[in-house]
Amino acid sequence: MNTPVNKASHHFVYSDLRQWIAAADALGEVKRLTGFTWEREIGMASALIQRSDPSPCLIFDEIPGVKPGFRVLNNFFGAQRANVTLGFEPGLSRLDLSDAFLSVYKDPDRKPIKHVIVEDGPIFENVLMGDDVDLTIFPSPQWHEADGGRYIGTGSYAVTRDPDDGWLNQGTYRVMLHDKRTVGMYISPGKHGRIHRDKYAARGEKMPVAIVLGGNPMQFLLTGNEVPYGITEYDVLGGLYQRPVECVRGRITGLPFPKDCEIVIEGWVDPAELRDEGPLGEWTGYYPGGARPEPVMHVEAIYHRNDPIMVGCVHELGPSEYARYRAITRSALLKEALKSSGIPDVTAVWAHEVGGARMFVGVSIKQRYAGHSTQVGHVASQCQVGAYAGKYVVVVDEDIDVSNLEELLWAMCTRSDPATSIEFIRSAWSTPLDPRIPPEKRERGDFTNSRAIIDACRPFHWRDQFPKVNMPSKAVQLETRERFSWILESWRRGDGRTR
Repeated sequence: MNTPVNKASHHFVYSDLRQWIAAADALGEVKRLTGFTWEREIGMASALIQRSDPSPCLIFDEIPGVKPGFRVLNNFFGAQRANVTLGFEPGLSRLDLSDAFLSVYKDPDRKPIKHVIVEDGPIFENVLMGDDVDLTIFPSPQWHEADGGRYIGTGSYAVTRDPDDGWLNQGTYRVMLHDKRTVGMYISPGKHGRIHRDKYAARGEKMPVAIVLGGNPMQFLLTGNEVPYGITEYDVLGGLYQRPVECVRGRITGLPFPKDCEIVIEGWVDPAELRDEGPLGEWTGYYPGGARPEPVMHVEAIYHRNDPIMVGCVHELGPSEYARYRAITRSALLKEALKSSGIPDVTAVWAHEVGGARMFVGVSIKQRYAGHSTQVGHVASQCQVGAYAGKYVVVVDEDIDVSNLEELLWAMCTRSDPATSIEFIRSAWSTPLDPRIPPEKRERGDFTNSRAIIDACRPFHWRDQFPKVNMPSKAVQLETRERFSWILESWRRGDGRTR
């Protein structure tokens, strides 16, 4: 049973990145490192630390060859600061945190509040335009040894505007440093920013873009999730905070960005001007292809706070920071999508970190009718939240903790039959980042894949005859913890206690 969340307990103790750092500091979860190079050492240390959770947030300062005070922050989402990032007190489990986030996200009192435009803010403490534009002043790391170059934007989001109706989108797309005044920005097909770019290209126009390279962590989380088309992520954050996000306008494009973010670069993406971008070690744990031509962004203005902080969010083999934060939010949004479709008794959802919070999803249900589990699996794999780059959906009974990978696989091994419990969907929405797309499909631009729906529920028509699980009752489990947890605690302390 998940812990119920009191709406009044939801409160953000920060409104910008610096306040967030102070809150994480108060938990003892920030580690400051000096003298690490952007060429290798920042990437090496980041890879080491983010492979485990709990682990600290890292702030790299005094970076050789970079102006003093210019910093890089990495591994922001983990340990107890994950709860604080989403506006909750420390102590919630992963499933409870996901459900708590969903309860606030769907709270009718937290509907989107339109952002407002103000005249000035800390982001304008430093303004570089014209010949002063130089992107190399920032410590953009070479995150992995096999990357194609330095990446200035990994914990960033791009602000774009639909040329037809003016709708603003904020989305997370990787940004590679080319030189002092240009970057490459890869956007996967079907993503909202890509739809905007394609519209400008069809008109023969350049696309105005502002890229935020460090800011409110909750805003960054929203830009990396499936906020519905036509809704502006600034306004969703305003609803969560219950006050409008205050933005300023860029002096080149007029696009808005938060007044208290750390670094913003602004300019134009020319769909007709291409330059090789990548590779970058991606969320799948692979380099899916080498460098490929992508449109170039010409940067005409840089804005940054004094002593700016660039946020990095990079990917490694196995569950990384990226997977941890997206598992919390995407699981919540997918659960809501299933319920909104009219499917009853969806008890829990978890988009597993091991699959990048996309490729391996567990859903638990209380079975109500024949075909219930099949229905859930198909909707989970094809609704907007679950459709992009998915692979496997495993549907289980409500007694399984879907966030526990071992429990989920145990149910799959013992309650499913390979020949009769697996269904397949073909030609589903995937991405060039999928390492399993064959070369011949890549050559013709076919970035689709298949999906497996695995029914690991007790078979509906004879579920009452299914063998009993060999587990103590809830009451006995509770009694056992209360009476005998000292055995493990004593062993960990090494005190030799026997009673």
